[in-house]
Amino acid sequence: MNFRNRPKEELGIDLTPLVDVVFMLLIFFMVTSTFDRTSNLKIELPTTNITATAPIKDKLELLIDGQGRYYVNGREVLNNQPETLFQAMTQVLNEMSDVPALVISADANATHQSVVTAMEIAGRLGLTNFSIATSQTARKTPQ
Repeated sequence: MNFRNRPKEELGIDLTPLVDVVFMLLIFFMVTSTFDRTSNLKIELPTTNITATAPIKDKLELLIDGQGRYYVNGREVLNNQPETLFQAMTQVLNEMSDVPALVISADANATHQSVVTAMEIAGRLGLTNFSIATSQTARKTPQ
């Protein structure tokens, strides 16, 4: 029997293969990556020419001002609630003989949600012929 003390081997991790793998990955990403200085997308926004449009006989005009107030054919809606706007638009539609075209004119400071609400109500009323005014000069909301 051999009971001599043997020297213990030091435990450790050899990092040499790991360094090689990291170096190879670094070279791979450097060779295959491309960089571009462009930091934004080019988006062409719609434009309008008001003089080119034909006048609409029967129209339901909905104005949205910067504070989110609605005006239906020049009459202010009492509050900004969707149901109140729905009732006001229904009342004006009942006064008209034919189904009119809806024109939504929103102020530049109006929230997107107020325009989306107006479009949802137009869908509930069954108005399929509607347009959104993108720019109008010297347009003021009724007082």
